[in-house]
Amino acid sequence: MNHNELREEVARVLDKLPRRFRRQLRNLEIVVEEKPDPELLLSVGLDPRHQTLYGLYQGVPLPDRSAFYPPILPDKITIFAEPLLRDFPDPDGLREQIRTTVLHEIAHYFGMDDDEIDKLGY
Repeated sequence: MNHNELREEVARVLDKLPRRFRRQLRNLEIVVEEKPDPELLLSVGLDPRHQTLYGLYQGVPLPDRSAFYPPILPDKITIFAEPLLRDFPDPDGLREQIRTTVLHEIAHYFGMDDDEIDKLGY
């Protein structure tokens, strides 16, 4: 799978979301970037020499917003292509990990923490 196909797979995952969830994805940008930089990894508590990210949600989760929340900049979900392509050489395994990563980051957008997401299998 190449980078364009990875982007298409991310779009497929989003298209398959139930409508009631897709409708709530407002002021949210979802992008595919090459890889997380070392500073980003350090900022989220990871060792850039030994750890990486497949995806990252940056923003204010929906439950934490009030009626007065000013959505000036969109929240952002970043999917990192290089670590995914490197760690999942099998196309089926890669598709499943892309799905898992996208759903994991969307769960953060909806206000779930890592423990809650892990219990769901994402």
